[in-house]
Amino acid sequence: MRGVPLSVPARLLCRVALCGALALVASCGAAGSGEGDGGALPGAPTGVTAAAGSATSVHVMWTAAARAEAYEVYRGTRKVKEVPGSEHMVDVTRLRSATVYVFTVRARGADGRLGPPSREVRARTPAATPDDQRAPTRPSAPRGRTAGSRAAQLSWSASTDDRGVVSYDVHQGGTKIHSVGGGQTATVVTGLRPGTAYSFTVRARDAAGNVSPASPAVRLTTPGTDDGRATAPTAFRATGHRAHGAYYVDLSWVPPRVDGAIAEYEIHLDGRRATSLVFGGSAPRDRATYSFYVGRDAGVSHRVRVRAMLPDGTWGGFSVERTVTTGPGR
Repeated sequence: MRGVPLSVPARLLCRVALCGALALVASCGAAGSGEGDGGALPGAPTGVTAAAGSATSVHVMWTAAARAEAYEVYRGTRKVKEVPGSEHMVDVTRLRSATVYVFTVRARGADGRLGPPSREVRARTPAATPDDQRAPTRPSAPRGRTAGSRAAQLSWSASTDDRGVVSYDVHQGGTKIHSVGGGQTATVVTGLRPGTAYSFTVRARDAAGNVSPASPAVRLTTPGTDDGRATAPTAFRATGHRAHGAYYVDLSWVPPRVDGAIAEYEIHLDGRRATSLVFGGSAPRDRATYSFYVGRDAGVSHRVRVRAMLPDGTWGGFSVERTVTTGPGR
């Protein structure tokens, strides 16, 4: 963009232009944060895992992608499942036993366009166990504790089965939300809300798909309140500078401390959404910076604040609002 100072981070692949009454419209290239091309593409889902749930099923999970309206799950090059953007897991069924499968996930935006595929993940289904009708024993001694305001760590004692436990299913209330391999007796559940009560149970599953009774419930409440404060950028600063006869606002902030990296932010200027920006490459974890053009007139005051797109695909709370007044520069 013409006039953007060289201090703008090189990894932020974004251009910002002034339109109308200081309404900023982002237009992006490779980073996919622009809107002038019909809307930004969703990002590639991250944190993708795949684990056998039985001899004929694999459980695929991923972390929410920004701007996703739906997700498509592929086995090799074939699309096998589609779920709405609010869901981040799926069971792929009707598979062959003792077979290795490769899965990828793609997010689809509101305009129907697909974002890039996730990394490939592999899972091997175990050998079939014919005539197995005995379910594993129920998992015992479940324990849990909160990990911040948006995650919980769960653990339990292993179940037993005459043919072996293949996986454990974690339920929140009556809904299955997670699955881990049969050799794992602990996991972290993410995407929780601050100040919310939860009840979790665990069930064991064998290769034939027999499911154990539910473990005793683990009840816990995440700390904090859901007013956005726990997910707002902190140490937010806004200053201004003049270059080449124009004025710019320089922002810096500390990203929210949540489970996962934050790559997308939304800036509000004078009470209105100004632009969304996406950090290409490695998203900043300690302090983020950004600079944008606000015009050529001195003595104009602007109010600015910022919020983050959280790893679960929802917007976090706003930072404090700062006021910057353009003035004469050298």
